Amino acid sequence: MHAPDSPTDTIVLIHGLWMTALSWEHWIARYTAQGYRVIARSWPGMEGDIDELRRDPSAIAKLGIGDVVEHYEGIIRALDRPPIVIGHSFGGLVTQILLDRGLGAAGVAIASAPVKGIYFLPLSTLRVSFPALSNPLNNHRVVPLTPEQFHYAFTNTLSEEESRRAYDRYAVPGPDHMLFQAAFANFNPHAASAVDVHNETRAPLLLVAGELDHISPPAVVQANLKLYRRTSAVTEYREYGGRSHFLLGQDGWEEIADDVLAWGQSHASAGERAGV
Repeated sequence: MHAPDSPTDTIVLIHGLWMTALSWEHWIARYTAQGYRVIARSWPGMEGDIDELRRDPSAIAKLGIGDVVEHYEGIIRALDRPPIVIGHSFGGLVTQILLDRGLGAAGVAIASAPVKGIYFLPLSTLRVSFPALSNPLNNHRVVPLTPEQFHYAFTNTLSEEESRRAYDRYAVPGPDHMLFQAAFANFNPHAASAVDVHNETRAPLLLVAGELDHISPPAVVQANLKLYRRTSAVTEYREYGGRSHFLLGQDGWEEIADDVLAWGQSHASAGERAGV
């Protein structure tokens, strides 16, 4: 099989906090089988053996949003054609920043972490972040979620047994510094999570929400959408019923994977070399 005749045959996948590129394994296989070139690289310092990262995550203690953005910007600029960029959670935030920099033919932010300018966060979001943010010393620490915290944050629509399997397969410690950067962005004039929401030239963006997501519920994603209301750049919203934050792996992930790819291909600008 081959990728359709379209502006791009490359997809860049960007994972979120407390995960690695392994979280995209089903999507990688599905897209590759369709003939796409799929690039799914972990954040800097998170490549390699996942068990080793769990044993010693000290290398990523100071990792910030800017470091992750620069990592993927380098990957995209090395390509000969602009890719479709798909990010999940903090990867969705990174996707928005990359598009703002003129990179990518189209972008999809799935259950995105908040960009600067979102002031209201639901209690479920605060509950997930509170263990890290409650202690300023955590700003440069790397802390894993417990299985119970993971179940609440990522897999609240799954059984405890299903959640534990996902936890054992994918969960890793995450740099709390990124949570601090996002949480206090509205007080920082140079916040790493800022995007130019009035940018008229960026590539099309699709914002995706899961109805029952505890980390990035629809209210947060819709607030993100409203920030773009004054730009003519294509910005659309799609919500999936009954889904948690674990949209990449829970039952029905195939529907989302196919939908967002079809959207990306239909909105990619033919012949453009955005940012490359």
